[in-house]
Amino acid sequence: MLRTLLSAILLLIALPATARAQRPAESPGTLISAEPVSGGPDAMRSWRIAYWTSDAHGRAIRVTGMIVAPRDHAPSPAPRRVIAWTHGTWGVVEKCAPSLSPDFWQATPALAEMIARGYLVVAPDYPGLGSPMAHPYLIGIDTARAVLDAVRAARSLRDARAGADFAVWGESQGGHAALWTAAQAARYAPELRLLGTAAAAPPTDLAANLRSGSDANVRAMLAAYAAYSWSQHFGHPLSSLFNKTNAGVATRLARNNCIELGKKPRLGTILGIAAIRGALRSKDMADTLPWAGIARANSVVPGAVSGPLLIVQGTADTVVAPAVTLAFARQRCRTGAPLRYLSLPGGDHPAATRNAGAAAATLDWIDARFAGQRPPSDCGRI
Repeated sequence: MLRTLLSAILLLIALPATARAQRPAESPGTLISAEPVSGGPDAMRSWRIAYWTSDAHGRAIRVTGMIVAPRDHAPSPAPRRVIAWTHGTWGVVEKCAPSLSPDFWQATPALAEMIARGYLVVAPDYPGLGSPMAHPYLIGIDTARAVLDAVRAARSLRDARAGADFAVWGESQGGHAALWTAAQAARYAPELRLLGTAAAAPPTDLAANLRSGSDANVRAMLAAYAAYSWSQHFGHPLSSLFNKTNAGVATRLARNNCIELGKKPRLGTILGIAAIRGALRSKDMADTLPWAGIARANSVVPGAVSGPLLIVQGTADTVVAPAVTLAFARQRCRTGAPLRYLSLPGGDHPAATRNAGAAAATLDWIDARFAGQRPPSDCGRI
């Protein structure tokens, strides 16, 4: 017995320190921390959370987000209905996380309405926003897993009272995230039940989206975001798109610019966008390797999006081309799945969630999914 014990001790001493150390539980969906956050409306309770998720290769990564709940005066033990809110583009570097912004509550569309209807809102930042790693901008699997694991993590926060039933609602980049979440949910998080997916102005065919936005300045900025993010995430150099000078311009645009509603761009940003527009005038990012392959792999396959689906699209959107979204919707209809398609005549990009009528219609549709009503379909109309 003594000899066996001594052998075990010697073996332990011989192991490197990293092997001897016990790693914390890193299972996807494990809640690491939940810190109460002040500054929101009195009707809400908010927590900034950290939790574990996994990337497309199954590696554990630590990410962040927000949970917002109604402030109950007479708490009920019943689980709350959950909406996973998937945000639009805030930027592509760590400091651009929505959960770090004092404007989170005002900048999150229809948050007050979601809370007023009794929903628990789970709002992941996505990997690389609020966490020190490359942000996988418009990368489907990594983003979807972070969304699903945020819902899992919320269920560990007792005061949140998150149920297993949830809907996902997102705008722009978050519309893409919502569609990918629906495609991954049953396989990745079978203990959760996704009742419906609402996607507002979602990028779907990324190559077509990169080409088709009618605002050339926004298109150049998003190209800089995508190129920098994909370069950092996949390790591809920017030299296939830009010369050394413009590679530096794209890098600075991505590193220095978080999206702030109502703020005018700085002069340096304006000049940088002009430089990227010039650099891409004779080069199609969506037709240049390796960027074309990344865009193709992370476009949304219409038949992969499971469950009831609502798409909202403004007809005057200059960022996500309405024709691309409509083409996706028609392809989805060919699968035989129900689709509610809400077109906003004259609506710009923000209108898909910030138009009061569109937001109310989306929440009414989500309410009906939780109520178990049969999902409506506009496939015969579009």
